[in-house]
Amino acid sequence: MAQAAHTAGHSDGESRRDFLYLATGAVGAVGLASAVWPFIHQMNPSADVLALSTTDVDLTPIQVGQAITVVWRGKPVFVRHRTPKEIEEAETVNVNDLPDPQADADRVEKPEWLVVVGVCTHLGCVPLGTKAGDPKGDYDGWFCPCHGSHYDSSGRIRRGPAPANLAVPQYSFIEDQKIRIG
Repeated sequence: MAQAAHTAGHSDGESRRDFLYLATGAVGAVGLASAVWPFIHQMNPSADVLALSTTDVDLTPIQVGQAITVVWRGKPVFVRHRTPKEIEEAETVNVNDLPDPQADADRVEKPEWLVVVGVCTHLGCVPLGTKAGDPKGDYDGWFCPCHGSHYDSSGRIRRGPAPANLAVPQYSFIEDQKIRIG
């Protein structure tokens, strides 16, 4: 009988010790996490960076044939209210003849509105063609005078050294006449 009591006591001691090890480990893990969290949290984007991650644009004042430039993530973004002629020109292009083949329908959500990042894909210049009186190049879009790249009314490269089309940022219509870029 004495042997049985000793074995039972030994088992109780082991379970208490295991509990103490687990409890100590858990408290240590919580302490480590609470000490490390401020360092991890400081790597999150600041409020001013988060504010720049999206840009809302009211399309109401933009007349047909007019374009504006807005800033998103420190880059110019061209928003153009295309004319029926510009839409037709963009849709009827033989995509296989383009240096960077992409259909107009893949670049717009609504045919009358084109939204592209206004940075030339050659060396990062800002093409002309947004302001009234700016040269729009040979394809009624944008013209980069630095090295002679011509973009069409869908922002696709048509002639010049630029290797790719003007980028289309992620955007969506949040209202009928309002978009959110980013």
